[in-house]
Amino acid sequence: MKQTLTNDIVQAMLPYLNNAQVEKLQTVIQHTLFNYEIVESNKSDDNSDQNPLEMFLSAKRIEGCSEKSLKYYRSTIDAMINYVGKSVKHIVTDDVRAYLTEYQAKKNLSRVTIDNIRRILSSFFSWLEDEDYIIKSPVKRIHKVKTASNIKETYSDEALELIRDSCTEIRDLAMIDMLASTGMRIGEMVLLNRADIDFNERECVVFGKGDKERVVYFDARTKIHLQNYLESRTDDNPALFVTLRAPHNRISIGGIEVRLREFGKRLGLNKVHPHKFRRTLATMAIDKGMPIEQLQQLLGHRRIDTTLQYAMVKQSNVKIAHRKFIG
Repeated sequence: MKQTLTNDIVQAMLPYLNNAQVEKLQTVIQHTLFNYEIVESNKSDDNSDQNPLEMFLSAKRIEGCSEKSLKYYRSTIDAMINYVGKSVKHIVTDDVRAYLTEYQAKKNLSRVTIDNIRRILSSFFSWLEDEDYIIKSPVKRIHKVKTASNIKETYSDEALELIRDSCTEIRDLAMIDMLASTGMRIGEMVLLNRADIDFNERECVVFGKGDKERVVYFDARTKIHLQNYLESRTDDNPALFVTLRAPHNRISIGGIEVRLREFGKRLGLNKVHPHKFRRTLATMAIDKGMPIEQLQQLLGHRRIDTTLQYAMVKQSNVKIAHRKFIG
């Protein structure tokens, strides 16, 4: 209780003191209260935790975060606050550690998922610290969770041809070629309209994360299959890809994922999903010598570290490079 009272006093004085004065104030308060017994009076609960969270989400929205990301931030932070049962000003490192440990055990989550939660909580509390709402982020001493570095799978040339050959609908063939040749995100593809496609330049403009606009390119095979698909349609929906059945609504992410899983099951292929096309294109581009900066722009990554995670260099090329440059 003494520590809570000390923190409350220091928090109130933060805008008026520098770091040295804050430390001195903490020492004086702790020394003064040493011989006193502090008893908390009964008081009604308030919703003060909601304010800093809403302020944080507003700040992230201004920075360009999507509503989907904001929803995930809210649910993640809310879950932690509800578990701890304290005001954010009073949450300490041990509270966050206990939450992460119990949540991982209860949900049987991977280390990658737990580290994602840690990063969101770290972002939230660091923002509160920068805004002088708290003295120090309780997540600052919780280090990155170590995760195994698994080599992500990509499609082989044979697998891609098998998937193409298994298509009985011209729409499916056009979708697969679009994913394979552009490397666009599945969420970007479902938002495309017919008018967005420039067949002369074999390119289209997509809106990536944070509504960031970029140009992607497709090959000649994709152009032909896409034109054939659009010419075969009888609906007037402006969407580039629509459902096979009437009323031919814009196809959803889930609809494409289900369709690809059906292909994988039918062909006996492992993990057929949209994102694998993106990773395959990145790996192939690096394999053929595309500069990493150009690949970063093509994939729409803000940080080049993300691009490097997507591009898995083939071991055979590492062996060739070793013989060429080292011996």
